[in-house]
Amino acid sequence: MAVKISELFIKDKKPQHGLLAVEWVIMGYMVFTLLMMAFLWTDLVSAEAMLWGRLRYVVVTLAAWALYWVWPCRLTLLARIAAQMCFLGWWYPDTYEMNRLLPNLDHLFASWEQSVFGCQPSLLFSQAVPYGWFSELMCLGYVSYFPLIALVTLYYFFQRYKEFQMATFVILSSFYVYYFIFVLLPVTGPQFYYLAVGTEKIAAGVFPDVGNWFLTHSERMAAPGWGDGFFHHLLDMAHNAGERPTAAFPSSHVGITTVLVLLAFRTRSKSLIFTILPFYILMCFSTVYLYAHYAIDAIAGLLTGIAFYYILCHLYQRA
Repeated sequence: MAVKISELFIKDKKPQHGLLAVEWVIMGYMVFTLLMMAFLWTDLVSAEAMLWGRLRYVVVTLAAWALYWVWPCRLTLLARIAAQMCFLGWWYPDTYEMNRLLPNLDHLFASWEQSVFGCQPSLLFSQAVPYGWFSELMCLGYVSYFPLIALVTLYYFFQRYKEFQMATFVILSSFYVYYFIFVLLPVTGPQFYYLAVGTEKIAAGVFPDVGNWFLTHSERMAAPGWGDGFFHHLLDMAHNAGERPTAAFPSSHVGITTVLVLLAFRTRSKSLIFTILPFYILMCFSTVYLYAHYAIDAIAGLLTGIAFYYILCHLYQRA
């Protein structure tokens, strides 16, 4: 049932005390990263800044909880979820601060890519389809990531409020499972590894181990295609703001959008489904076209996205 504007400020008859389920998940992730920081403390480049960032996260989370406690209504609940979603952009590059201290594994993933496909799809895709209009479509698909998350979140809030907490629990918890993997699995993806090694070696099927190269280097290849395109510029802005040599396997872009598609199908809303599907298809291809991921990363993102959706839905229903 759709939520009316007047209902946003009505106090909940049965307000939820304490932290939300998803807030507990993120607190658990924070404890995990603190343990990692303790283990890696002497080698961390930005240890104090990372600690202050976690303190800010706790303060904001408690402030959002206090706001809901003072006036427990739908709008203040939305504010709590929005606060958590705003922190996604901070937690993502934070994974780099830890995994860059571990030996890089891109040479293994590039070798597996070569074994599976007999080539490097990420290197050849843009060469096979070099058209400006196509690259703009790929960039559009990639930059639709956060707008799609907002769309599904707001749809559940306004149209299926009873399932709003479930939907946001699945979305946000999926992110933090991916972040957990990214901390422990240092794979940067083609845009960083290809540049570090040289595309000539990659094309020749040579994938050297770069060791701790990304401890001090974060240069990436420019996205292919029409550099003057509107969506190409948006992609560059997003990359310059938060991209780091981290988080390649599995592709969280494909994984999270897979979760969003499954949540859309759960609603049985044709308008929502057919709005998301074209962007989802573009997303799956764009991650490889734009050098962001190996093809095996995208496949793993699809499979893990499906798995996370069903597992997390089940866990939420049992909680």
